[in-house]
Amino acid sequence: MLTNAAAKAAQATDRAFKLYDSGGLFLLVTPTGTKSWRWKFRRAGREQLKTLGRFPELNLAQARAARDDARAELARAQDGTAALATFADIARAWHAHNLARWSTVHATDVMASLERDIFPSIGEKPIGDIRPAELLTAMRSIEERGCRATASRLRQRLSAIFGFAIAQDLAEADPAAQLGRAMSGTALVQPHPALTSIEDCRALLAACVHARAAAPVELASRFLALTAVRLDAVRGMRWGEIEWDCADTGRPAWRVPPARMKLARVKKSEPRFAHLVPLSAPALEVLSAAAEIQGAQHGQSIDPAQLVFAACAGTAMIGRGSIGAMYRRAGYAGRHVPHGWRSSFSTIMNDELGPEFRAAIDRALAHSPKDKVEAAYNRSGMIDQRTAIFDRWGELLAG
Repeated sequence: MLTNAAAKAAQATDRAFKLYDSGGLFLLVTPTGTKSWRWKFRRAGREQLKTLGRFPELNLAQARAARDDARAELARAQDGTAALATFADIARAWHAHNLARWSTVHATDVMASLERDIFPSIGEKPIGDIRPAELLTAMRSIEERGCRATASRLRQRLSAIFGFAIAQDLAEADPAAQLGRAMSGTALVQPHPALTSIEDCRALLAACVHARAAAPVELASRFLALTAVRLDAVRGMRWGEIEWDCADTGRPAWRVPPARMKLARVKKSEPRFAHLVPLSAPALEVLSAAAEIQGAQHGQSIDPAQLVFAACAGTAMIGRGSIGAMYRRAGYAGRHVPHGWRSSFSTIMNDELGPEFRAAIDRALAHSPKDKVEAAYNRSGMIDQRTAIFDRWGELLAG
């Protein structure tokens, strides 16, 4: 820390030099003997200087007060750049910028990870002052919790935030870019437990009949197996989503609304991103049984808004964990989970039908083509092949 005595004793030399105090304040002594107070700060990610006055007209205490006043003035600035001075503010702006294309779940996870693991240590720092070592400390803290995959995802998010800042001239570099070289790396991803032989799949479905589950849960499980969709699609399924005479298939089909699909948020409100599932004969039998429970046949006199597989008189979805709990009671703990039906379907049907059906099987699982050009222009959907695939899958499961 500088003192008034040190400032007074400073003598001019043939080169200008600085005597530093705190908070970016320093005294510049020029070769002519002029002594002036300067404040170094960052604005919009760039280092800037402000002259506060000369010494001794402005003593040390007055210079510190002038620095504090200038800092407060900068914080009150309404030019749109000072308001984004801290990492936390820029991170929140980046988050808001991406909300339109993220799902609600993903957006919540992203902000929660930042608030939990990053904001406490560097959130209030000017983004241009953050060094790679500070970020690495946070990453290693996450890895020490055994969350290497979380650390890897968070590093990518940090890099995206700094990229967002650089694009707007709010930062000059991305200190997260090279963190991966000093991180542990992600562990092997453990796939969902899934049965991969048709005999085991049949055995599980048979065991569920005696697993002490409510009828809607057992039927939802069977329908999940027959359609190979994601669990939430079945849990939220409503009678109005079934097209008993679908123009695309010429037979009954289920059009899963994009809102319940695993899609970018911007696609969830677009009807064209709905997923069409041709319904096999065994799948229709499940729907008939569900209709009987609700006192109707073939959905003719059922409210289209009513849940197909309802926990309480058609008003509540079955629990997220109810099907998995039934599998555990049936003796399949660690061997199969609800999401595992997608792996079962893919593995068994690829073996059954061969490589020429691989693309159609991927489409049946609602996987988008990896080729973005094809995804944009090929809208055939392979519906005839998908219909044949689900018919064969239904036959195999029914035995």
